[in-house]
Amino acid sequence: MTKNEKNTQPKNVGIWMDNSHANFFDIQEEKNNCTITSEFTFGVKEEALSRSEDLMHNKEQQMHNAYYKEIAAKILKYEHLLLFGPTTAKVEFHHYLNKDAHFKDIKIDVEPADKMTDNEKHAFVLNHFNKK
Repeated sequence: MTKNEKNTQPKNVGIWMDNSHANFFDIQEEKNNCTITSEFTFGVKEEALSRSEDLMHNKEQQMHNAYYKEIAAKILKYEHLLLFGPTTAKVEFHHYLNKDAHFKDIKIDVEPADKMTDNEKHAFVLNHFNKK
């Protein structure tokens, strides 16, 4: 494959995510693979909850928005996105993206998936984009 052929392929990325981690799987540029971690940890939740439940919910919302914003910043260069994982985080993130016009031209697929090893996640992404 020549460099020009590689550049004409659609830029696809799969993101396995839950409420605390997002693993990127760029099958064309593996150097773009990374993990983004939410700052809303169990310790943060416990500390905020010890003050008040309202504070904990506000803190959680702020930190989830920051987590989603960090993920969103990395996907702007892609044309096709696969969101998959075991929790509702992928659906929540999909709704987050739908509210922002910057992502209107990115095709987004959402698929359920159980906990997986990194190799299983990579194979899942390859299989998804190869069948398209």
